[in-house]
Amino acid sequence: MQKQNDHRDPRLIEALVRRSYGRLLAMLSVRSGDLASAEDALATAFEIALKNWPEQGTPSNPEAWLFTVARRQLIDQARSAKTQRQHQEEFSYLLDEAVIECDPLAIPDQRLALMFACTHPAIDRNIRAPLMLQTLLGFDAASIASAFLIAPSNMAQRLVRAKHKIRVAGIRFNIPDQSAIRDGLDAVLDAIYSIYTTAWSQSSDGDIQHGNLAEEALWLTQLLSELAPQEPEVFGLFALMLYAESRRAARQDVDGNYVPLQEQNCELWDLKKIEQAEHYLRHASSMQRSGRFQIEAAIQSAHTVRIHQGKADWHAINKLYAQLYQLTDSPVVAINHAVALAEILEPQIALAQLEQLSNNAELKKRLNHYQPYWAASAHLHERCGNRDAAKHAYQQAIGLCNDQTARGFLQKRLRQMS
Repeated sequence: MQKQNDHRDPRLIEALVRRSYGRLLAMLSVRSGDLASAEDALATAFEIALKNWPEQGTPSNPEAWLFTVARRQLIDQARSAKTQRQHQEEFSYLLDEAVIECDPLAIPDQRLALMFACTHPAIDRNIRAPLMLQTLLGFDAASIASAFLIAPSNMAQRLVRAKHKIRVAGIRFNIPDQSAIRDGLDAVLDAIYSIYTTAWSQSSDGDIQHGNLAEEALWLTQLLSELAPQEPEVFGLFALMLYAESRRAARQDVDGNYVPLQEQNCELWDLKKIEQAEHYLRHASSMQRSGRFQIEAAIQSAHTVRIHQGKADWHAINKLYAQLYQLTDSPVVAINHAVALAEILEPQIALAQLEQLSNNAELKKRLNHYQPYWAASAHLHERCGNRDAAKHAYQQAIGLCNDQTARGFLQKRLRQMS
């Protein structure tokens, strides 16, 4: 095989390997029916590549080289008598393929199938995002555990159990048809968004192998938009995350203190990212099928009006929150809606709407341990002049706050009241 001897830099090789990981793992998983075995085979192929390529040069078709070596590893695994009896069909298929020099670029991209396998209903919701990071992007359990603030051993065990569940439950790695995509898309989008929000809630941006979770979530959404271009909610999520990214530089002041959205210096917002977000939101809207992420992105778009008009379009924001609540029936949306309502009506009306949530005894128990509820309550009580109630709410919010910069912001507000 012809070599490109000028591509010997280990860092370039590592980047090439990572870009290929999800695509190759998906193809191998489809052929073997076993995600864990495919991972082991691909890991061996990568190890051989990282050892040989710096000395011998990168192959002219690196993906085909990696795929061929990994496929041979799977065949070697399948040659054991036990595996041959259990997986005769897959073994025969692999042997048939082995006589053909296969170009992975000629094979349909199976990464969409891998995404849906990671979010199958049989897979625990809490492990779907980490499983997607490992299978689509090739991150190891320790790096993922660090980003999600979980002990590496616990994360490794959860990932192993999830892959075992895929094999035992017989979850197929098939490219879903249009109806199946729509049925399972919410789970895929939720998993990607949880990757992003994990980064957003951490001051370190969920650092993972010299990148960050936010970048990985954006990359996965970009990939999903290419694999499922007919789904408007994919572009809605893309727009939502880009709006958030556009404000990254304004989230903290020069001292590192948290700055809420309404008080941010919009001159620090990234106009290029806002333009990208607007483009994707318009594209999603043109498909005439509205959903949660499109509405949330539209709310963020209404906030960007402040760049040109000096204030956000609060009337539009309130209408959008009402629409979102009707769609989701989420108390989180109701909390945000109450805070937004105070911008166009008397704060007492907004506070009354917020306190209506506690009429439900079961929901009240949950809200008592939900930091944003107490932060919103403190804000609205302060605007209504209810000093004692506001102080109590601030204290509750501070006690429940895990983010250091947000805690400092709330403590500052409480001190100002005193």
